[in-house]
Amino acid sequence: MTLILSRRDIARLMELPDWLDAVETGFRAVAEGRAQSPPPMAIEGQSGTFHAKGASLRGDRHYVALKLNGNFPDNPATRSLPTIQGAILLCDGETGTLLAIMDSIEVTLRRTAAATALAARYLARPDSRTVLICGCGEQGRAQLLALQAVLPLSRVLLWDREPARAQAMAGEVVAEPGAAALEADVIVTCTTARAPFLTPAMVQPGTFVAAVGADSPDKSEIEPALMAKALVVADAIDQCAAMGDLHHAIDERAMDRSDVHAELAELVAGTRRGRTSDDQITLFDSTGTAVQDVAAAALIHERALAGDFAAVDLGAAA
Repeated sequence: MTLILSRRDIARLMELPDWLDAVETGFRAVAEGRAQSPPPMAIEGQSGTFHAKGASLRGDRHYVALKLNGNFPDNPATRSLPTIQGAILLCDGETGTLLAIMDSIEVTLRRTAAATALAARYLARPDSRTVLICGCGEQGRAQLLALQAVLPLSRVLLWDREPARAQAMAGEVVAEPGAAALEADVIVTCTTARAPFLTPAMVQPGTFVAAVGADSPDKSEIEPALMAKALVVADAIDQCAAMGDLHHAIDERAMDRSDVHAELAELVAGTRRGRTSDDQITLFDSTGTAVQDVAAAALIHERALAGDFAAVDLGAAA
């Protein structure tokens, strides 16, 4: 029997702390050798790209998940459709049984933001008060909510190439990111930029930067010189070297893979330290991993089984 869960269903089942717990569970499993994930696959569409990401997670039960997401940046403006759309297949890793089919929008949105919040626990200064959000779409809003759960933020600066999107959020709208970045303790970049806009001159010592928008090789938000200056932590080094801002820093020979301080899983497991001084610039290169997806999907499935969600027999329907 297979559960079919909509975005609304998932939002009913999961609160903000649940996403943080799920993502932490996933990265801890990576550190302990209980999770595996092959490289993601990209399939070009007409005006966007499909990403296929899969992973396994072994805990009390063995789960395997495969997510297919379409990433079409022009959708909101030209078609009134979400940028991200897709589905997650969650399976039993022991029997191969299809456990659930889930809408991927809410999972992708929340697990991405949760990873930033998890990284902030290790890389942001605990007294961080001011955050700058660059890119004020759904991901920008999710990033802010997640960070507010782990840091004592009291001032929110907002920048977007479309000012109306920034104005729709609660915070101070800024005309350009340069001066605002110099005031920020935390900077989140979650745009669709294809050329870097955050430079070393814009980032003060002690700042935590979450580089979220570069999830394909043609996207870039962080100047390679800033990457080289920062203490860099990757969600997955191999993936970031292929499609994150680390990819561009390596291409420009500003840094090498060996210059990456750690993966987030190592910080969670305690095998590597995060921030070690108040004046370090720390940077989290976030490309979004399938381990985050499978960990979140597993928790959603367990919550749904305990709730009032009906399953269907797909074999009988066929």
